[in-house]
Parts: sequence; C-alpha cells; structure tokens
Amino acid sequence: MIPRYTLERMGKIWSEQNKLRTWLKVELAVCKAWAELGRIPKEEVSKLEKTFEDYLSGKKEFDTERIKEIEKTTNHDVIAFLTYLREIAGESARYLHFGMTSSDMLDTALALQIKEAGNLILEDIEELLSVL
Repeated sequence: MIPRYTLERMGKIWSEQNKLRTWLKVELAVCKAWAELGRIPKEEVSKLEKTFEDYLSGKKEFDTERIKEIEKTTNHDVIAFLTYLREIAGESARYLHFGMTSSDMLDTALALQIKEAGNLILEDIEELLSVL
C-alpha cells in the first residue's frame, strides 16, 4: 500500500503487526479446536492464550526485526514466525501449527484480513448512504 494514499484505519488492517496478530489468532483457534477434540491438552492452550494475550490485544508488538533475523536462517516466513513464538512461549509452543500447512494458516489469516477490510468498506458505504 502507498502510505500517502492509504486511510489510517485501512492501513492498520494491512500492517505487519496486524498480519502477525492475525496469524497468531489462526494458530490459537486451531489449537482450541484440537483441544476440543482431545488432541491437545486444554491447559496448554490456556497457557498459550495467557502468554500471547498482550500481543492479541495490541498491548505488545511483535519484534519484526527478530522474525526477519530468524527468516534469514530458515528462508521461510511462517517457520520464522513460529520459531519466534517458541522463544516467547517455550515448550507450549510445540502445539502451534499442529496439523496445518503454512498455506492453511496463511490463507485463513488473509481471508480474515480481507473480511476486516471489507467490513470497514461496508461501514463507510453505510455512512455515505446516510449522508445521501
């Protein structure tokens, strides 16, 4: 996106921090689903949620420089992100990405960002219609 032409609200949706936050949301949602099926201990999912709650709320930001540094070694964006999460969460992070491909996570996260952007556009259309 070209910053000078991007509305701030839309730019936030497509920011690196929000992309990583969305990746994490997908990872945790899959962990919850596996826990419901009894394949992952529920207490481990609770630990992960507690560990990452400040990242999900936006109180803490992901260290994108650290993730890029890891990616230089792994040559893979998702593996770099998961490695970074393991640095934060320790052993509980072994349940992240369980049963998924990188495409599963990336495609789902992208769909969530598209939905978020679409909702923003719909809100603006509603506002415009009310003015007209």
